[in-house]
Amino acid sequence: MNIFKSMSGRVFAILLLGVVSATLLTGWLTFGERQKTIAQFRDSHAVERAEQLVLAVDALPAENRQAFLDTAPRLGLRVTTLPQVSSDQVPESPYAVALSERLGKTFKVISLPQKLEDCPKRPREHKQVHIPCEALGITLHDGSALKLMILPPRNPMPPLRNDFFLYLLLFLSIIAVLAYLVSRMTMRPLNQLAQAATDLGHDINRPALPERGTTEIVQATKAFNAMQARIRQHIQQRTHMLAAITHDLQTPLTRLRLRLEKVGDQELRDKLIGDLSDMQMMVREGLDLARSMDSHESLKALDLDSLLDSVCIDASDAGQDVSLSGKSGVTVMARPQSLRRCLNNLIDNAVKYGHHARLSMETVEAAGNRLIHILIRDGGSGIPADQQGKVFEPFYRIESSRSRHTGGTGLGLTIAQNIAQQHGGSLQLSNLPEGGLQVLLSLPIKPAS
Repeated sequence: MNIFKSMSGRVFAILLLGVVSATLLTGWLTFGERQKTIAQFRDSHAVERAEQLVLAVDALPAENRQAFLDTAPRLGLRVTTLPQVSSDQVPESPYAVALSERLGKTFKVISLPQKLEDCPKRPREHKQVHIPCEALGITLHDGSALKLMILPPRNPMPPLRNDFFLYLLLFLSIIAVLAYLVSRMTMRPLNQLAQAATDLGHDINRPALPERGTTEIVQATKAFNAMQARIRQHIQQRTHMLAAITHDLQTPLTRLRLRLEKVGDQELRDKLIGDLSDMQMMVREGLDLARSMDSHESLKALDLDSLLDSVCIDASDAGQDVSLSGKSGVTVMARPQSLRRCLNNLIDNAVKYGHHARLSMETVEAAGNRLIHILIRDGGSGIPADQQGKVFEPFYRIESSRSRHTGGTGLGLTIAQNIAQQHGGSLQLSNLPEGGLQVLLSLPIKPAS
């Protein structure tokens, strides 16, 4: 799994990269400022020290100068005697100009050609290497000349010792942990909202989210809870309206059936009673549809094998050709009566339109979740592929064997799909190669809490 596909992974990467980049930029600016400060120190204090050294050499007798030069502290300077300088050169470098101004007109300062072999050596990785330097010629009062070697400031970068890498690793580890904690803290409320939205599709009556956290999170939570309340109210109003209509129709339909028994024309009476029976079936399934959309039954840990055994035994006792093969040994969180109604509808459809129902189960892994697949196969003619999605629509019927003449109202699969979705599952239809229709009821396997 690519962590950068998730929002928390991207936030973590951006935070880590931002902090490390800011640290590197700060370090680069710090070392640059240090180098600038050292250069300024060289231009000010080093000129003063060079002046003092030249004045001290000039004040000494000629025979004592060499002994003084051998023992004087260098401080980045190197002074050696030269043959007398007689040229009319003028100072060229800023350092030479500054030193000439400090010494005055009684001393003559000129810039000499730079020779790398004349420059002092510095150790680098245990090797003596030449560092470019600046050479000045200075004429003293008595006419003797001095050669002044000025080394450039040292590289301000610290040496890369073993403990440097240890500290760097410790620093990066602390920054990574901090970025991880911040990303988790930032994304936790969003993950909770996403999970709540998923649970809302399975249970519209789920408890409201607690309104706590930052101002933005509380505002989003309030909006989500208000949306859930409005959706629940709309569904309840529609469900109650449908239930009220279908319930109120039962009484006049029953009276109408009783009065039809008094009709003298036998053929007409049979036709009217048949139409009335269709209407009563539609009313009953309308009530079932209303219950499937708004079920207040609580979720319970359910032994799926026991439920399927019970459903198949009841269907067989009713004269239906139903068989069950295999055991799953799994427990699901379900609403027992609703799931039983779903299975009964699927089995009734299979027997009614396919003459028999053959049930089997299998456990699969999908996207990190364990699912139980309940397969219901019949021996009918199947459903055309272009109509397999439409049969889940309310009151949709196929104009062949699956018509009202066989007693169908077009609500059985709609009810079954509603119940499956309330359990976090799904229904899929497919035609078998040998003929017949297969209905796949998929349910998540959840341990009892």
